[in-house]
Amino acid sequence: MPVQPSRNASSGTPATGRRADARHNRARLLQAAREAYALNGSDVPSSAIARRAGVSAATLYRHFPTRGSLIAAAFSEQLSQCVAALDEALQDDDPWHGLRALLTKVCAMQAQDRGFSAAFLSQFPDAPDIHHERARAEESLALLVQRAKDTGQLREDFATSDVTLLLLANNGVLQDSPAASMAASRRLLAYFLQSCAPTHGTPLPRPAPLRLDDLYKPPHRPR
Repeated sequence: MPVQPSRNASSGTPATGRRADARHNRARLLQAAREAYALNGSDVPSSAIARRAGVSAATLYRHFPTRGSLIAAAFSEQLSQCVAALDEALQDDDPWHGLRALLTKVCAMQAQDRGFSAAFLSQFPDAPDIHHERARAEESLALLVQRAKDTGQLREDFATSDVTLLLLANNGVLQDSPAASMAASRRLLAYFLQSCAPTHGTPLPRPAPLRLDDLYKPPHRPR
């Protein structure tokens, strides 16, 4: 009796085809999510993203069981870019210059992509890789801030949570026009950086203590 070919042996088998379809659907969902979040922020319903991708809601939830997991996957590249910018800032011989360059890059990314805030300011307990990446970034940011303080170029009461406040404020000035968003973002950042200068003994109100976790958005509920 001739040997029957295995249904899973070649690239044309149903099993391989299903895997290819699954990869294709996932890529379409991520692209649709990035586009929707960039236009309207992270409050876009998951059902709308599924329609934009041309797949069913069941397909979306099969790949991304929660809304947080979809946002985390959609913006993992942006988060990686932020970490790379931070690593570059740490290598700068002038830590104050490195900190300024870092904030300039991150604020520009936020102004160019309305969904960026969701990726940067949310927590994703169902995405441990994102959590680990953020924890490492926070440690690096704290080191960069301390180095800038040690050079006397950054006020002593500056806290790493002030960066999160900057991003929240920056998100609030974004406009529908990309050009207007960039202009408003640059102006806000300029004022922020001016306020970071050492006070040289001038008495100022002491900022209230604040933790980064106090500012993170809770994970989104799936819809």
